[in-house]
Amino acid sequence: MTAAHRLILASASPRRRELLGGLGVPFDVVVAGVTEHEDPATDPAVMVAHNAALKAGWVAARHPEAFVLGADTTVFIDRTVLNKPATLEEARTMLRQLSGRTHTVFTGIALTCRRREVNVQRGVTSRVTFKAFDDAVIDAYFRIVNPLDKAGAYGIQEGRELIIAGWEGSFTNIMGLPMEATKQILTEQGLVA
Repeated sequence: MTAAHRLILASASPRRRELLGGLGVPFDVVVAGVTEHEDPATDPAVMVAHNAALKAGWVAARHPEAFVLGADTTVFIDRTVLNKPATLEEARTMLRQLSGRTHTVFTGIALTCRRREVNVQRGVTSRVTFKAFDDAVIDAYFRIVNPLDKAGAYGIQEGRELIIAGWEGSFTNIMGLPMEATKQILTEQGLVA
């Protein structure tokens, strides 16, 4: 990839790195030094769009020649945003709230290139239905999954047989980077063939 088409992922998420890597496009990772907006009362679509643009903008200001991809994901239920839990007890509370119910996963994507005056934003939603489960299942889930680095205290890619009954929409959105929308944006900018 030439310097004129350099792609940077503005994320520390190993899941986003893995997903973007699946496109076969070379990219660098630069973690944005920003404080994300995480007010639980905020409209989730607005919050993830803001945070994705914030991350992409911070990195793009330091690498104006590059295309910078930012993303942010959250879980929404009972008119409340569930971001990454700070403690295992908070994670347990989140999973109890999600047990036996359906929630929405929101992801905002932002692609920015200052030099080319590119600023594209998209939002993607998916719905996830959880099985009803008790604390013993939560304990078993925590033995195989670290809930502290995941919005809503869970990840769909591992241990899902314990807690997830089904989903609608983009599976990769639930993981944190909706690849259908991401590929479309990158293709529109000539970064993916």
